[in-house]
Amino acid sequence: IAVLTIVGTTSAVAVTDGLDMLAGGTTAFAFAAYGIIAAFQGQPFLGAFCFTVVGAVLGFLWWNAYPARVIMGDTGALALGSSLAVVALMTEQWLVLPIVGIVFVAEALSDVVQIGYFRCTHGKRILRKAPLHHHFELGGWSEVQVVMRFWLAGIAGAMIGVALATKVY
Repeated sequence: IAVLTIVGTTSAVAVTDGLDMLAGGTTAFAFAAYGIIAAFQGQPFLGAFCFTVVGAVLGFLWWNAYPARVIMGDTGALALGSSLAVVALMTEQWLVLPIVGIVFVAEALSDVVQIGYFRCTHGKRILRKAPLHHHFELGGWSEVQVVMRFWLAGIAGAMIGVALATKVY
């Protein structure tokens, strides 16, 4: 379970890093959610780590705002994805990770479905372009519209994930 969680989350966050501010904002919401969960569980050091990552990502977003002057790339996305997965495992709330990281799940699944469908149908596509954020861009949404709407989905997922994880306590 740990290997699948870490590899899957790491890959999904890396796929999400394709537009200015998209991966940064969504990981900030996810880490904030797990920071709250850790605080409810009485894990102050893990909570402090999560909120430290949130602060670092917010500092990064200052320079990554559209049009970005600094990009994250795989170096940042892979580190954030794997750290998020480890935090989910440490809180024992890895089952809510797909909800907290709903944007990551949608982005990764859109990529897998597009590639699979393309191969099975010998060149036909479901989406205009994968991953999902590029599909919406080609549909007429601006980069900022895509990012803000995905952020709203990320916030909603984080809130639902916190509610589900803290209901037990």
